[in-house]
Amino acid sequence: MMRWLWIAVAAMYSVSIQAGLPAPKVEKITERVYALLGPVGLPDKKNQGYMVNSTVIIGEHGVILIDTGFNDEIGAHIKQVITTLTPKPVTHIINTHHHGDHSLGNSAFPGAQVLSTQKCKELLESDGYMWIDIIQNVLERKFPNTKLVPASDTFAAGSTTDRVIDGVKLRFIVPLGSHTPGDMMIVLLDEKTLIAGDIVVQNMAPSFRDAHVKHWIATLDQIAALDVKTIIPGHGPVMLPKQVPEMRKRMSDLYAAVEAGYKKGLTDSEIRKTLDLSEWRDMVSFEQLMGININRTFLEIEQDNF
Repeated sequence: MMRWLWIAVAAMYSVSIQAGLPAPKVEKITERVYALLGPVGLPDKKNQGYMVNSTVIIGEHGVILIDTGFNDEIGAHIKQVITTLTPKPVTHIINTHHHGDHSLGNSAFPGAQVLSTQKCKELLESDGYMWIDIIQNVLERKFPNTKLVPASDTFAAGSTTDRVIDGVKLRFIVPLGSHTPGDMMIVLLDEKTLIAGDIVVQNMAPSFRDAHVKHWIATLDQIAALDVKTIIPGHGPVMLPKQVPEMRKRMSDLYAAVEAGYKKGLTDSEIRKTLDLSEWRDMVSFEQLMGININRTFLEIEQDNF
C-alpha cells in the first residue's frame, strides 16, 4: 500500500513541476505541422530551462518531433502539449544540433527513433553531461532521469538526403558547421517549411559559442536559395524567408568590422569599443551573448590568419 501511495505522490510532484513550466505558443503551420514556440531567452529559473522551439509533424501512424528541450521534464511537458494536438505517439525525434536545450528532452520519449548528424551524435556523447550540469546549475536542482539519448540514424557532413518517414517527405541538409559543428536543417517538402535549428533565430542574439561564423554566413546564403515559404527558427517567432537576409547582413557586418579591427592590430576588447551594435542592442540576451560573440569571431579570424 505504501509503495503505491509513494508512486502516486511522486506522479503528483512530477505533474506539478511540469505545470510550472511556461506554456509554448502553439502555431499551426499546416494541417499536420505545428510549431511549439518556447519563451525567448537564456535558461533561468523563470522559464525553468524551457526556451526552445520544437516542431510537431503528424505522420500517418505517429509524430515526428524536432528538438525536445533541456531535460526530461521539459520533454514530458512537450509530450503533454502534443497530446492536445493528436493521440498519436512520438515515434521519431530529430535533433537539429547537440546543445542541451534541443536534445536532452530525448529521454522523455523512450522507444522513439532519434535522427541527427553524425557529428551531433558524437558531440552529444562527448559533451552531453556538461549540458546536464549547465541546466542543473542554472536551476539549482538535479535531473536524475535526464539521460543522453544520441541518434541511432545519422547523416554525414555535407550531405543532402531525401527521405519519407511515416508518410512525410523530408529533406535533411547538413551544412558546413555553422551554429555548431553538427548542425542539420530539415525541409518539409510538401509544406515548403524549413526547420532551421539555431542557424536561424528571431528577436534574440544568436549564440556564437560553438560557431564557425564565416560558414554560418554562407549557410544563411544557402537558406535564401531554398524553395520554402515558412521558416521555424530555433528560438523566436515563425519567420518568412525574406527575414533571413536581415540576420545574414547583421552577422556579415559584424564579421567584417571585427576583421577590420584585427587587421589594424586591435584586441577583441578594443574592437568592441569601435563597433556599431545598434541593430543588436534590443535583442534578447544581447548583454549576455555579445561579448562572447565578438570574442569568438575574433578568434576565428585570428586562426584563419595564423
